[in-house]
Amino acid sequence: MIRYGVRRQGAARTSTNVDLPSRLRALLDDLRRHDSVLWRRAVDAGVTYGPDLLVRHSPALFGLVVGAVLPEQRRAVRRNLRLALGERGTLDEYRDVARVFINFASCLTDAFIAGSSRPDRLTGLCVNDEHFTNAFRRGLGVIVVTAHTGGWQAAAPLLRSVHAADVLIVMQRERDQRAQAIQDGTRDRVGVRMQHVADDPLAVLPLLAHLRRQGVVAIQIDRLPSGMRGRDVELFGRPWRVPEGPLQLAAASGAPIVPVFTRRTGFMEYEICIAPPISLPRKPGSSELDVAARQITAEMERFLRDNPTQWFHFE
Repeated sequence: MIRYGVRRQGAARTSTNVDLPSRLRALLDDLRRHDSVLWRRAVDAGVTYGPDLLVRHSPALFGLVVGAVLPEQRRAVRRNLRLALGERGTLDEYRDVARVFINFASCLTDAFIAGSSRPDRLTGLCVNDEHFTNAFRRGLGVIVVTAHTGGWQAAAPLLRSVHAADVLIVMQRERDQRAQAIQDGTRDRVGVRMQHVADDPLAVLPLLAHLRRQGVVAIQIDRLPSGMRGRDVELFGRPWRVPEGPLQLAAASGAPIVPVFTRRTGFMEYEICIAPPISLPRKPGSSELDVAARQITAEMERFLRDNPTQWFHFE
């Protein structure tokens, strides 16, 4: 088992003067979005000031509340579960929908705990770690592709603690910059380095430089932002698209792609499932890119079929 954790630094608090109707509209808007600053501030406050018993056991209730007030996300979760498991009885489906939101709230709470002054530390078990080891030893850097699954952020500090790897997580900029600032602060306190990208074609240059220094670049593949190039694949027998960026980055750098997916197994405990590396030639053809995209998707599908309530794909 791998133990990891750091203490949290104090965060400055700011306030703004806004008229009451504007505050109310902003509050209602935040309430309807799972990625809003409202929910993250609530978790942060609970972790900062709550007693141990509350911090350990309140995420289940918090997750149920989030699922209850977000009907669009609740419908999206039900669709995802049907993709992975097929149609089942209504009671079984809604039980697993509840589990998804409970797992989401629990993972979010764990992330804030890891960046707090609480003594609890993230604990992880790497499954098939030899796949990452073999890829890392090539000396070309490693591109980790992952998904929005339970505790995906835990993989970075845990891999770094085992392999002394410099891990950089690449993410699209969030809709709510206030919420992003809170989450980034939490990640920074546990040593997770982030790079937010937009549509700038030059954004790939720092990633190439990082790989040439034998660093690790982690990219999520279960969402394709608007305007980003993707490859057509099938997920659970349905049309799907995965970002082309990680494939092109692998071709340009020579770095192998390693699919890594995580799941929460208990309070502050995670399992990191590592798949065999995938390599691309320096000048791949369209068919070679398609083959690699299908391999990555197959690994993601295998994990999601076994862990459907750990997939936080709310779009």
